[in-house]
Amino acid sequence: MREIIDLSDKTITIDRNEFLKVKGSIDTNVYYVESGSLRVFVLDNYEEQTIRFGYKENLIASLDSFLTGQPSDLFIQAIKKTVIKVITKPQIDHFLKTETNRVLWTKILENLVIQQMEREIDILTNSPKERYQRVLKRSPQLFQEIPNKYIANYLRMSAETLSRLKKS
Repeated sequence: MREIIDLSDKTITIDRNEFLKVKGSIDTNVYYVESGSLRVFVLDNYEEQTIRFGYKENLIASLDSFLTGQPSDLFIQAIKKTVIKVITKPQIDHFLKTETNRVLWTKILENLVIQQMEREIDILTNSPKERYQRVLKRSPQLFQEIPNKYIANYLRMSAETLSRLKKS
């Protein structure tokens, strides 16, 4: 992944609660989180539904917009002050001119697909306890980086339920 990160020639800082991307915009960049944390969410009947997080050493993107060049329904917002490296689509396209780099990029995309499939299973798992345990096992660092209210939203449960599960 270092090869992808090294493509970046631009670092930006976004403040807590600031948006990196809003619904309806096109964003063909990939971002590497150097510090801080972000959340990706959609609005469903004016209710925010968190679908992904990005924190230190994660790649994050509005993948639908990146791949299609079309506007996305996703919002990306800083949870706390966040420093990110920006990698543009033209930089990635140039990088993909060699077979070795295409194989690396394919592995990164495959990993993102697997993460998304795990996320879908989490959502479809009925028991809040099972959802919590799955995410804790898969991403223990999440619980150090992200405030409980966002994790609870991600897990489709109340903050109180999450708090009870963490204590048990």
